[in-house]
Amino acid sequence: MKLQASECPTNGLTRRFARTSGLALTGLRHISILPVMMTRHSTAMTPAAYALIGWCGLVFLLAACSSKVIQYPEDHERFRRIDQAMEALREAYQKKDRSALQDLMLPLDQMERLQHEVEQDFDAYHSIVLEFKIERIMIEGDDVDVYVHWQGIWKKDADDNGLRQRGHGRLQWVGTHSILLRGAQGDLPFGMKTRQTYSDAPAAPAKRP
Repeated sequence: MKLQASECPTNGLTRRFARTSGLALTGLRHISILPVMMTRHSTAMTPAAYALIGWCGLVFLLAACSSKVIQYPEDHERFRRIDQAMEALREAYQKKDRSALQDLMLPLDQMERLQHEVEQDFDAYHSIVLEFKIERIMIEGDDVDVYVHWQGIWKKDADDNGLRQRGHGRLQWVGTHSILLRGAQGDLPFGMKTRQTYSDAPAAPAKRP
């Protein structure tokens, strides 16, 4: 996750960039004035003139692109760590890495239950493919809520067509420098074995009045 930086202009100077780059403004004046001066004194532009205009344009673009500055480096770094934690969670689950998964979770009762359900997934499925798409991130102090959309495929063996599921939920993290999972809410992919056990259970017969 990254904070927005100034975009590199490609069709002239934007107002936002004009306020931050005096050098780019100077380059723009040279580019815009030069053709007018040459039009007054000659009926046709020489190849050398075209080359000069192209060189000025290149200098302008290089100056514009080099002026990208991250205004809030601490926030940018925290968003990067949150993104890394999300990727580490997805990868640990997909690779069925129990140790890596445990390292991402706080020692809480809710996390122990979640880890138990995840381990059942590891035992029940031969392979897991999981994708995350972050919808939004809410930060309040040390608490971080990540709203995520997910989709995945769970296969019991190599020949299995696989169980395809998708959904969305909220992953609750905590920390600034070290990001750890403290809670999970909503329709999340972890515990797919338990979910399928309940969905495959036969419905209880209706009682006669």
